Amino acid sequence: MNYTEETMPYMHRDISWLTFNYRVLQEAKDPSVPLLERVKFMAIYSSNLDEFFRVRVANIRNLVRLGKKTKRKIEYDPKTILKKLLKIINRQQEEYSEIFEKQLIPQFKEQGIRVITRLDQLNEGQKEFIENYFQDNLLPFVQPVLLVKNKIRPFLNNAALYLTVILHPKDKKESKIDYAIVKIPSDHLPRFVELPSMDGNHTIIILDDIVRYTARWLFPGYDIMGMYSIKLTRDAELYIDDEFSGDLITKISKSLNKRNVGPASRFVYDREIPDHLLDFLMEVFELEEFDLLPEGRYHNNFDYFKFPDFGYTHLSNTPLPPMKYEPLEDSKDIWETIKAKDRMIHVPYHSYESAIRFFEDAAIDSQVTHIKIVQYRVARKSRIMNALIRAVKAGKQVSVFVEVKARFDEEANLTWGKKLEAAGVNVHYSFPGVKVHSKLGLISRIENGRTKLYAYLSTGNFHEGTAKVYSDIGLFTADTRLTRESSRVFSFLETVKVPSQDFKHLLVGQFNLRSSLTQFIDREIEYAQQGKHAEIILKMNSLQDRDMVYKLYEANNAGVKIKMIIRGICSLIPGQDGFSENIEAYSIVDRFLEHSRIFIFHNDGKKDIYLSSADWMTRNLSYRIETVFPIYDEDLRQEVLDFMDIQLRDNIKARVLDGELSDNYRENTSDIAVRAQLEMYYYLKRKAENRKILEEKAKEEKLANLSKEEEQ
Repeated sequence: MNYTEETMPYMHRDISWLTFNYRVLQEAKDPSVPLLERVKFMAIYSSNLDEFFRVRVANIRNLVRLGKKTKRKIEYDPKTILKKLLKIINRQQEEYSEIFEKQLIPQFKEQGIRVITRLDQLNEGQKEFIENYFQDNLLPFVQPVLLVKNKIRPFLNNAALYLTVILHPKDKKESKIDYAIVKIPSDHLPRFVELPSMDGNHTIIILDDIVRYTARWLFPGYDIMGMYSIKLTRDAELYIDDEFSGDLITKISKSLNKRNVGPASRFVYDREIPDHLLDFLMEVFELEEFDLLPEGRYHNNFDYFKFPDFGYTHLSNTPLPPMKYEPLEDSKDIWETIKAKDRMIHVPYHSYESAIRFFEDAAIDSQVTHIKIVQYRVARKSRIMNALIRAVKAGKQVSVFVEVKARFDEEANLTWGKKLEAAGVNVHYSFPGVKVHSKLGLISRIENGRTKLYAYLSTGNFHEGTAKVYSDIGLFTADTRLTRESSRVFSFLETVKVPSQDFKHLLVGQFNLRSSLTQFIDREIEYAQQGKHAEIILKMNSLQDRDMVYKLYEANNAGVKIKMIIRGICSLIPGQDGFSENIEAYSIVDRFLEHSRIFIFHNDGKKDIYLSSADWMTRNLSYRIETVFPIYDEDLRQEVLDFMDIQLRDNIKARVLDGELSDNYRENTSDIAVRAQLEMYYYLKRKAENRKILEEKAKEEKLANLSKEEEQ
C-alpha cells in the first residue's frame, strides 16, 4: 500500500456526525413525510444537536484550552475542527429556521392549524386570553432581572429559555439603555398554547411569544425597544473517558473549570440580536467567540415533540402495529420452543413481548434457578426489572450488571440498581475505565436433573420504550456453543477474573473482538488475492476506529467488495481512487431509528454472519465489554441475509455517503421503489402468514394420518 494510517482519507467523527444529523433534518423538509412527522424530525434534530454540544463540542473546547505539548498527542487540531463544526452548524441552523417558517407553518395553515409568530396577528379575544393566561399561569415563573455589568449576573440554567430585553426608561429623554432578562417557563408550562379561534380552525401560540406580549407589565417604568431569545447549554463534563485514557484524561480533567455546574458549551441567540446587546451579554456571562451560536427566533426546538396533533391522524404516519411473534408469544412452553430451534425477533416490526416473556416466565418457573442480565439503558417503568424482583421473592438467584456510566442514563440506572439491591438482587456495578455495553440475558433451568441454559442476545437494550422505535434484532437460543460462552461473559462481569477458556463463538470486547474482526477481514483479503470472490457487508451505527478504516482500505485495494449501511458516523470515505473505489456506503434515516449491527464475511461462500452490540468505534473495540454473536440456524441466517438485501436495495430513504458531505438520496435505477423499513415489515408479515399456512398443513396431515390409522 502506498499510504499510511496517517495519510489515508479519514473524516473526523464529529464532522461526519453532523452530516447524519442533517439527514434527520432532510426528513423534516421531505414533502412525502406526513406533516406532524416532519415536526418530530425537527425535534429529533434539535435534541441531537443539544447533546452534541453538551458532550462533543464541550470536549473539543476543553482540548482547545490545553497546552501545546498535550495537543501534540491528539491526532487533530481541535481549534480547526471546532471552526469547521460551527460553520456547518450555522449553515444548518439557517436552513432549520427556513424549514419551520417557510414550509411547515404555511402547510399547517392549509390544514387548519394556524401558528401565530407575530403579535400583530392576534385578535382582541386572543389578546384577552393571553392577558388572563399571564395572570393565572405565567406570573409566578417569569423571573424578570435587570442586568448590571459587574454587579448583577444571574445564573442561567442549563438549556433554560430566556428573553433578553432592551429597555429605555420612560422618565429619561437621553438615550440611556438598560438590559434585562426574563425566563420563559417552558419547564412549568406547555410550550404550545391553543388560543380561542372564531373560524373553527386551531390557533397555536408559542409560549415565548406570550412572554413577549406580556413583558411590558414586568417593566412598568420602561419602554421596550427589543426582545431576543437566548439559551445557554452547559458542558456535560463526564465523558472524556469515552475516547481518552491515562495521562491525557488527567490533563484534560485539570483543564476544566472547577465549578459545581458545567461551564458554557453553547450560547444560543436569536440571529437578529443587535451587536451591542450581544457584546453586553458576552461580557456579563463571560462568553467567548466559540460559545456563540446564532439560531432563529425560537430555541429548545426539541419541544416540537409536544406539538399538538388535534387528533389529525392523516398528518401522521400510517400505523405499523408491532406484529406478534407467535412462536414465542403463543407458545405453551417457551423453553421447549427455544430448545427446538433458535428464534429471532426484529423490533419494532415484532412486538417486544417475547423478550419480556423470557424474563417473566423465568421469574415464576419453579425449574428456573438463576437469572442474569446486563442493564445498560432500561425504561423507567420496566416489566423486565419488575420480573427480576419477583424472581428473587420466588427464591431464585438473580444477578444484574448495572452500567452506571451509560450517558445521560446514570441516574435512572443507579435508581434501578438500588431498587434491585433492596429486593435482594445481586447487583454488580461499572468497571473503572471500561463500559459494559453487551446486551445479554441468561436463564439457568433444571431439566431432568441437569442445568440447561437459555440465552437472549441482542443488538439493543432491555428497554421497552426504545423497542417501539429502535430497529434491533434479538436472538433466543439454547445452543450450548452460545449459552456456555454467554455464561462465561457473566462470570467475568461478576468476578473480574479472566475466563480460563478462550471465546470461540462469541466475539467479546476486551478479549477477542478486535483481533477476530481483523482476522475476518484478512481472510477476505487472502481470498481476493487468490482470485476468489471476496465480500464484506457491514451494518452499524458508526464506523470511526482508524485501524478498522485502514484495514477496510487495505481490503478494498486487494479487491474485496465492501457494502456498508452506516446510520451515523462514517470516518471512512467511500469512492476514493486507490483507497475505496470498491466500497459502497449508504445511510438510512426513516421513521424508525436504525440500530442493529450486522457483520457478514463471505468466507469463500460459507458466510459468517454476526449480530453485534458494538459499533466499529475505538470506544467500542478498545474500552467496552461488547458481545458479537454468530447466527448458526440456517433459517435465521437466510432471514438476516434477506434483511441486508432489503436494506441495500433501499432507493427511497437511503443516502449516499461520500467525502463531499452531500447526503444525496440514492439514485433510483430500478422500476421498483424499495423503502427498506416498510419492505421489512411486510417481509416479516408474509413470513408469519407462510408459517401459519405450513402449520395448518402440518395439522391437516397429522389429522389425515390419524384417520388412516383408525381406519386400518
